[in-house]
Amino acid sequence: MRNIRYALCLIPRYQNQLITGNFLMNRSFRKSAIALAIAAGGLSVAGMTYARVDRADQAGGSAYLLADLSDKILYLYEGDSVSYMYDISDGKDPYPTPRGNFRIRKLNWNPSWTPPDSKWAKNKRPTGPGDPKNPMKVVKIFFKEPDYYIHGTGDIGSLGAAESHGCLRMHPDDVMKVGQWVMAHGGQPHEENWFMRLLHSRREEKVVYLTTPVPIKVQE
Repeated sequence: MRNIRYALCLIPRYQNQLITGNFLMNRSFRKSAIALAIAAGGLSVAGMTYARVDRADQAGGSAYLLADLSDKILYLYEGDSVSYMYDISDGKDPYPTPRGNFRIRKLNWNPSWTPPDSKWAKNKRPTGPGDPKNPMKVVKIFFKEPDYYIHGTGDIGSLGAAESHGCLRMHPDDVMKVGQWVMAHGGQPHEENWFMRLLHSRREEKVVYLTTPVPIKVQE
């Protein structure tokens, strides 16, 4: 766990204090603290120096994502406030998730899956949309095309650990919410019924291109 600087507005009992220096907060406690702050009306990140996307990468708007690989949490930001956060799983050795600033331009709902040309997928077979054996659940949200994306997983026990082959895994219910949020902030908002109809027809693959790319930062 790296050193962090936290504003104690995260928890009501610490409202008028500031923690600085080598303060170590474990993942579960930090997540609980942030959740309390979100429930209280949004979390300002003015005192959280690690959770920022370069301003140059926010040119398209104030909404962006931050994947914190140390805590295995995906944060959704609107301006300087955390709106939502979700558990993720990132790449294990020797398949690390790429770090850096990227832009989400495309989503693939009800995705099919073609095994990559990699040793771990040697005996795997392609699976279509909605196939129970398809490891891609609900949606793929591309952040570094064509190989790296956020996707739903059936292996929810892997969340909170480095267990993927480079992509960011999420709970199927959570990745749907993230997909809706990304589309809303990427110039492609749709009514709830649009998503319900799409997911009801799980054999129908649907690709959506954003008119406004949404920034994402992936970092330790």
